[in-house]
Order: sequence, then structure tokens, then C-alpha cells
Amino acid sequence: MSRTSRVALAVGAAGQLVLLGLLSLAAGLGLIGWVAGVVYSTVVITALYRSGVYKLGPADYVTLARATLVGCVTAMVADTVNQPPPMVLFVIVASIALALDAVDGKVARRTGTSSPLGARFDMEVDAFLILVLSVFVAQSHGVWVLAIGLMRYVYVAAGWAMPWLRGSLPVSIVAKTVAALQGVILVVAASGLLPPAVSFGLVALALAALAWSFGHSVRYLYRARDLRGVARPRAITVRNHREHNLGTVLFRKSSPRLP
Repeated sequence: MSRTSRVALAVGAAGQLVLLGLLSLAAGLGLIGWVAGVVYSTVVITALYRSGVYKLGPADYVTLARATLVGCVTAMVADTVNQPPPMVLFVIVASIALALDAVDGKVARRTGTSSPLGARFDMEVDAFLILVLSVFVAQSHGVWVLAIGLMRYVYVAAGWAMPWLRGSLPVSIVAKTVAALQGVILVVAASGLLPPAVSFGLVALALAALAWSFGHSVRYLYRARDLRGVARPRAITVRNHREHNLGTVLFRKSSPRLP
């Protein structure tokens, strides 16, 4: 890896420690939160360093910055075993992390620096944020909420046993919209601003929509599994993938490899 990229990773690791330190001052982040944040950051930095990519692109730097915010969300959620996080701070950090998902794709497009690593990095950060948010909301709404965060990982695991699940899928605006709403709804539910019944209903609706989209994808791939010598639907390219929102992250690129 180039010296510039190594420096960027070092800055990212240092930035994560600084943010965790600020959380300690502002929110009294405890030991468990620190451990969760540091472990998360270590895994991210190590995975990028060992990726074999020579140089990170501008969009990757944006995703790295977003990853540090996800590390803060992870730390606050882990620390709930001791104390609830300051809700205003939690919602702000999680909302910024979600909003930045639209930035790295635009940067990749405008700079012409899309890459398989960037697409995968973007995907994993988004998916993990949804998982962490679902863990937090599950504490007040019930363990069933975890299905929102775990669905993508179950999909990937199923692809190991059933390779046809790793096939390409056509772009779907509906699927992208459904999946993009998961993070928004989870943050709203976490904020506690809505009456419990309304919040419960929104999360249940989000899960139902996500399950429908997941089922639609599985059915499409199952029907196409035995096709040979037939023109395949237009697959999502790396460039398109960086431009897509969370819907692509959870479903359209759930495969551990790019098509």
C-alpha cells in the first residue's frame, strides 16, 4: 500500500481514538464502549491494510471517515449495558453516518476512482451500521428487530451453501428505497420521539418491506439459477454500486464477490 494510503489509515485509527475520547468526556463512555470501538476500528483498518490495494481513492477516504462515526455508534450501543447514551448525540452521529452514504458514491463518480475495494468497503460499513442500530432498537422494541440487521448476513451465509444466490440482480428502485428506509426508521425509533405504538408499527412495517424485498430477490435468483447461454440482466457495475444507497448494500451486492 502506498505511503499516502498508510498515512490515511493511521489518521483514521487516530481519529477513532479521538472521537471515543470525546464520547468519554461528553457521554461518560465506559470500558465496554471503548473496547467495542477499538475492536471495530482495528478490524476495519486491518482489513483495508491487508486488502492488497495499492492506493485508496478519494471516495475511500470519505467512507473511512464514515466508518469512524459508525465506530462511535457501535461504542455507544455496546456501552448501554452500563448506561443509555445521550439520545441527542446518538441520533446526530448515526444520522450523519447514514447521510454520508450518499457522498462517497458521488465522489467516486466525479473523480472516476470507483473500485471493487471501495464498493465492498462501502457495503460493509453500511450493513454493519444497520446491524448496530437494530441491536439498539431491539432493546426497547423486542428481539425481533434484530432481523433487520441480520438479514443481509444471513443472505451472504446462505450464498456459501447455495451459489446461485450470488448471481447478479437487475437494478430495482423499489428495493433501494425499501432498504434505504431501514436506517432512517431505526434512527427515528431509537430517538424515542414517536409514541411507542407508532414507533413499533413503523419498525414492523420496515421489517415486512425488507423481508418482501429479500424474498423477491431470492425468487428471482432461484428462477434464473439454471439459465445457460442466455443474456443475463444488466448487472450492477462497480461505478453504479458506489452510487447506490443502502438498498444496494443490503441486497443488490450482498454477495461476497462482485459479479
